[in-house]
Amino acid sequence: MEKYDVKKAYKQLYSPPRDAFALVEVPEFRYLAVDGQGDPNTADAYADAVAALYGTAYTLKFASKRTLGRDFVVAPMEGLWRADDPAVFLTREKSAWEWTMMIGQPEWITEEMVTAATGEAAAKHPNPAFEHLRLVSFTEGLCVQTLHIGSYDAETPVLQRLHEHYLPYNKLTFNGDHHEIYLSDARRTAPAKLRTILRQPVKRVE
Repeated sequence: MEKYDVKKAYKQLYSPPRDAFALVEVPEFRYLAVDGQGDPNTADAYADAVAALYGTAYTLKFASKRTLGRDFVVAPMEGLWRADDPAVFLTREKSAWEWTMMIGQPEWITEEMVTAATGEAAAKHPNPAFEHLRLVSFTEGLCVQTLHIGSYDAETPVLQRLHEHYLPYNKLTFNGDHHEIYLSDARRTAPAKLRTILRQPVKRVE
């Protein structure tokens, strides 16, 4: 049985250049998702969301293999980040950040499967985030992305180049939430070696 791996199926979207920006077209994807607010380093809601997403994702993986004969690699954690004042991302005022944490799902995963997996995972390791976990789908369309290697707090110069130089020079503007894809496990990787895709949906300025 060949495992489905979104990073291989959509290699262009999961292997952007380092220290350079690339324009890509992102199709519709489906995700397990949990919304929240606050500093991801200290907020209980963030830790609960991550635990609920991983618990449900792995339960779905095993259920899919067992009942459908279809296996897949659990996709990386991803995050959508937003704030009333986008400047808080450059100043790193994390308490003002709002987020949606997500894990991508193969197209054959259904709402019914998610409901069953969420209930099973919550019974084993209960936390409040399971009540808010849902299956969503959306299309980001035209995006600019790059690979950042280093700590999350070291993203600021990259985002400044994107916001203040690349976008205006190429007659592009924001068209959605700042999107991060975490290719490394922060629990097992030194901050200087963390690999993170930084993605920004955009639209062309007439």
